[in-house]
Amino acid sequence: MYIYCISGFGADHRIFKYLDFGNNEVIHIPWIQPLSEESIAGYASRLAKAIRQPDPLLIGVSFGGMMSIEISKIISVKKVILISSIKTRNEMPISFKIAANLRLNKIIPLKPYKFLEPFENYNLGISNKEEKDLAEDFRKNLNQKYSDWSIQTIINWQNEYIPGQTIHIHGSKDRIFPLKYISPDYVIEGGGHMMIMDKAAEINKILKSEI
Repeated sequence: MYIYCISGFGADHRIFKYLDFGNNEVIHIPWIQPLSEESIAGYASRLAKAIRQPDPLLIGVSFGGMMSIEISKIISVKKVILISSIKTRNEMPISFKIAANLRLNKIIPLKPYKFLEPFENYNLGISNKEEKDLAEDFRKNLNQKYSDWSIQTIINWQNEYIPGQTIHIHGSKDRIFPLKYISPDYVIEGGGHMMIMDKAAEINKILKSEI
């Protein structure tokens, strides 16, 4: 089976390093530079060009999960596995909806301010030096155009479509997408937004039964 992985906002393939995909072929789809005023559907269509095999399995983390759902609207997929993500607008936290309505991202664009890092790390649920260093590297290399487009796209996501074969894995202590708004298939106790790394053993047990 071919498995295509999409990382979270501003991240890359390194967040998947502890996942066990068995003997399946794994391809990581990197984020690309968005076009001016590009819709999420248009962006997903361009990302989908990286998929060469029919009926792949998509695994998306956070924003990558949202993008996996958008891709599933364009091509036939075997299954979509979401980790630390949301399926629809209804699962989005109220704070995101308020930010969208007030256009706060336009007033205060997200930038990698050093003094905000401890707060950001707390929200991400970072639990060790490896995760902290990785998050710092992601921030350092974050492209501003990509960042602005992504935040605008995330908080204004209006999706109501859920692919037929969707598996949702979520952490009980996710502060970005709080569990109280989510209806997952599996809950990882104590899992934060970056549980894909520190809770990989538990996620791997689920993947073994779902892949």
